[in-house]
Amino acid sequence: MHKTDDKPLRFGRVAAMLPVHNMARATDFYIGVLGFQNVFQNGDPVGFMILEREGAEIHLTLQPGHKAADFNIAHMMVENVDALHDIIQQQGLRVIKRLQNKDYGLRAFVFEDPDGNRIDVGEPI
Repeated sequence: MHKTDDKPLRFGRVAAMLPVHNMARATDFYIGVLGFQNVFQNGDPVGFMILEREGAEIHLTLQPGHKAADFNIAHMMVENVDALHDIIQQQGLRVIKRLQNKDYGLRAFVFEDPDGNRIDVGEPI
């Protein structure tokens, strides 16, 4: 094990970086619909933003040429996954994998945000 001094290696915060085509549309969803708060932004026009809600943190980065991946780019643990699923459906967003109890102990589903980013959402059963 490599150490630069006698301190152990420790990890702190890790947050998903979500590429977005349009920052206003993304914040309408993450702030206006999901209730995240903007705790930092940079650029004029804004090209980077940090959003937080309870223990969750996501970073938005303006990428006008972004093409969404066809795999999950973030996993989000929530309380009351059914309520979030209802919100996603009310917003008319695409559900990739339907809400169901999984054999690995989560009630989960996968949706696409307004920029096509696939987010896997789960709650312990």
